[in-house]
Amino acid sequence: MSAVTHNSIAVVTGAGSGIGRAMALELARRRSSVVCADIDGDRAAETAAMIGDDTEALALTCDVTRLEEVETLAATTIEHFGHVEIIVNNAGIGAGGAPIGETSIADWHRVVDVNLWGVIHGCHVFTPMLREVGRGGVLNVASAASFGSAAGMAAYNVTKSGVVSLSETLAAEVTGTGINVSVLCPTFVKTNIVLDGQIDSETRQIAQRLLELTGRSADRVARIALDGLDAGRLYVMPQLEAKAAWRFKRLAPNAYLAGTRAVGRLGLGVGRRSG
Repeated sequence: MSAVTHNSIAVVTGAGSGIGRAMALELARRRSSVVCADIDGDRAAETAAMIGDDTEALALTCDVTRLEEVETLAATTIEHFGHVEIIVNNAGIGAGGAPIGETSIADWHRVVDVNLWGVIHGCHVFTPMLREVGRGGVLNVASAASFGSAAGMAAYNVTKSGVVSLSETLAAEVTGTGINVSVLCPTFVKTNIVLDGQIDSETRQIAQRLLELTGRSADRVARIALDGLDAGRLYVMPQLEAKAAWRFKRLAPNAYLAGTRAVGRLGLGVGRRSG
């Protein structure tokens, strides 16, 4: 299996911080030219500047919820580099703190638009380009929340589950084309997603504490994810706890469900008493 992340032309969404920035920098270390795309153009420019002169980097502003902006991102990449070989659909926001029925519909729409439609747009626009080149990779960033099903995080869980299903389907569709597909499912990663996301203050405090205690560095997660893409691994879980939960749910689904129910009752109960 060829190392698709080396000496390639790559596009990374949400490249202005966190996992996206780490992905862009790691791709540059692998001598790939990188388009750093972010809804915040200044952050994208900061990432491109961090890459330095060893490889070419281009900073672009892109709102992945808008198909026309993703199309412009792709067209600009082609205009500048001639082709594209890797798309990292990373842009996403955190959300949580309220149960179903109390999470506002506006919050649902926002999370689905960014976390799911953003990845759909990326796959829709870039996959035909990779098919034309006949090689490359698609790396979609999901989360262990996609199978964790934690209470109070329905919108986030649903979108990340959708990203996993989308990736599985795409992997089946591009079999034999020279395109690798991977979906990244980390647990806690030390990024700004907790601070920047749509998360209530109490849940944010808990999540931030867990990040401090168990979070892995974005740099390490990026390396593992890109190595997984090179190896053609569909599921990339960079932490042992993610792998353990994934296997436990499949081997003992009823016991897993009982555990999530118990944790859910405790978590939502605490949230309501304090509110």
